[in-house]
Amino acid sequence: MAELLLKPSSAAAFLFMFLSLTSSFAAVEPKPFSRYISPLSLGLNKPEKLSHLHFYFHDIVTGKNVTGVRVAKAPTTSDSHPFGAVVMIDDALTVSPDIGSKLVGRAQGIYALTSLTEASLLMAYNFAFMEGKYNGSTLTVMGRNPVFSAVREMPVIGGSGVFRFARGYVEAKTHTFDLKTGNAVVEYNVYVFHY
Repeated sequence: MAELLLKPSSAAAFLFMFLSLTSSFAAVEPKPFSRYISPLSLGLNKPEKLSHLHFYFHDIVTGKNVTGVRVAKAPTTSDSHPFGAVVMIDDALTVSPDIGSKLVGRAQGIYALTSLTEASLLMAYNFAFMEGKYNGSTLTVMGRNPVFSAVREMPVIGGSGVFRFARGYVEAKTHTFDLKTGNAVVEYNVYVFHY
């Protein structure tokens, strides 16, 4: 008889616990996949600004303190035919062409050699700033960089921090390039709209 009394109460306790859990899960409504919101809720009621940033990008691929490292290549990639090489970068951004000048940020991302016939890169990287009002903010650049053109233009496709909702472009101009080492210093002018 004791066994009969324990079984219904154990079953009742289990049923009660199961119903409690399922009813609490049923009470939680999922957030919608998409919804319209007011731009004001994100602080987008301020006038948009156009900023110009100027700095130098130091890409060091050989020697001491390398900042650009080849991480992949195609089976056909060679020194004379670099198509298919992929390089990861963490390059210094400084106020002048001198690597020892004031550091304002880092260029972090990748570039890949994407042309069979010319020195052209696909660049996808962030400028991670660490100076002044831009400290902790980033700009994202992605575009084609034909490195032997006098001036190359690439789009700014977004940003974070001060640069949320950023859009604009960069102009890259080679300051120095060492044919033996592959090391380069590139002057950047960045024009970006942001709030």
